[in-house]
Amino acid sequence: MHIRKAVIPAAGLGTRMLPATKTVPKEMLPLVNKPVLQFIVEEAVASGIEEIVLITSSEKKAMDNHFLPDPELYERLMKKGAMREAEAIEHAAHLAKFSFVVQKQQRGLGDAVYCAREHIGDEPFAVLLGDDIMYNEGKPVLRQLIDATEKYGCASVACREVSDESIAKYSSLAISPLEERVYEIHDMNEKPTPEEKLSNHAILGRYVLTPEIFEILEQTPPGRNDEIQLTDAMRVLCRHKRMVAVDFEGRRYDTGNPRDYISTFIDFALKDPDMGDWTRQFIIEKAKELWDR
Repeated sequence: MHIRKAVIPAAGLGTRMLPATKTVPKEMLPLVNKPVLQFIVEEAVASGIEEIVLITSSEKKAMDNHFLPDPELYERLMKKGAMREAEAIEHAAHLAKFSFVVQKQQRGLGDAVYCAREHIGDEPFAVLLGDDIMYNEGKPVLRQLIDATEKYGCASVACREVSDESIAKYSSLAISPLEERVYEIHDMNEKPTPEEKLSNHAILGRYVLTPEIFEILEQTPPGRNDEIQLTDAMRVLCRHKRMVAVDFEGRRYDTGNPRDYISTFIDFALKDPDMGDWTRQFIIEKAKELWDR
């Protein structure tokens, strides 16, 4: 089962990051000198993805522009001798083959995925949420899912055990172990109350789905928050066909709210080869300044 296409839903309003996201999509907020979305695209490409379908809104032209070639800017940078910067913008434009699909109404994650149907066709495909960065120094998290899909011949999701307080923000899974870090899924539900949860294992940000999901989504009524939930469609799928969950190796960064975005920025600044030493020294000096107050 060869996975070569990915969908990145990125049409949301970004209300938790207003007013910054009034004009700048939350997926385009920078982490040092690259937008959040580029880190997600790079994970997909490192996992073997060749084509990416970005689900956007009519107001989010910045995402389209970032991943399209800009020969004029490239030439200007080259003439100034800014070789590194010129290569960086060329790199972003040639990471993969990009398609851009406008989600006319924000009707939920399930609807956003359904918008990609014509571009995906009859192939299995990946889904990467547009504000979740998955960082692993070894095998990319999406590649871990693709490996499980290829081994078991079925859809897969990324999962992690979360606290009782956190499970209500995610989809809860009923699972049983297949091998180390891989589980068979028996059931799932979206944003459960403590009484509704199936376990504390939650779906987090990455999926590999089979094309049957589109027919199911077409028949899926609005669920939680009056939105078409991808979890509701996957619940139907897992009851008819095998589906596995991968307790992934790596760290998840949520960049969709101010506190997590700031902590993510600091972590990525510390990892950056140019900014790491400066950031580390700045934090040490700032900590001393705060201690002395």
